[in-house]
Amino acid sequence: MSQQSISVLTLTVVATASVSACRAVGFNGAPIAAQGAKPMGIAMTAATQGTALAVVTHGTAVAESGAAITLGAPLITDDQGRVIPATGSLRLAAGATAVTSSAANGTILEGGDPPEFVLGDALQPASGAGEFIEILLRR
Repeated sequence: MSQQSISVLTLTVVATASVSACRAVGFNGAPIAAQGAKPMGIAMTAATQGTALAVVTHGTAVAESGAAITLGAPLITDDQGRVIPATGSLRLAAGATAVTSSAANGTILEGGDPPEFVLGDALQPASGAGEFIEILLRR
């Protein structure tokens, strides 16, 4: 579909493994290999191990879909670095103790990152895997 990308911040890293264009890249310069993992951003081009790789971290990026995606859907990565709809949600810690705070409303969340890291939102739908769509990256 779209081949548009409006990068607000693109960082260059050294690829530590072969990376496919339009897929999520980790902070270590390797492709994301676990569903819901926290990526650095989306690779602008393909790269081989040891070469420079431009990674879009803020703005919009063209990403490869790994499943059907609806317009506006929150997105996570699959185990191949493609974008898929988020499947999880935040939940209360078991046995959490309520606190008195107008900001907390008695709710306590545990952990620093959610179980699935939402990397962005779909600016275009995808009917299935292998489509290239524009996404709005979150930070």
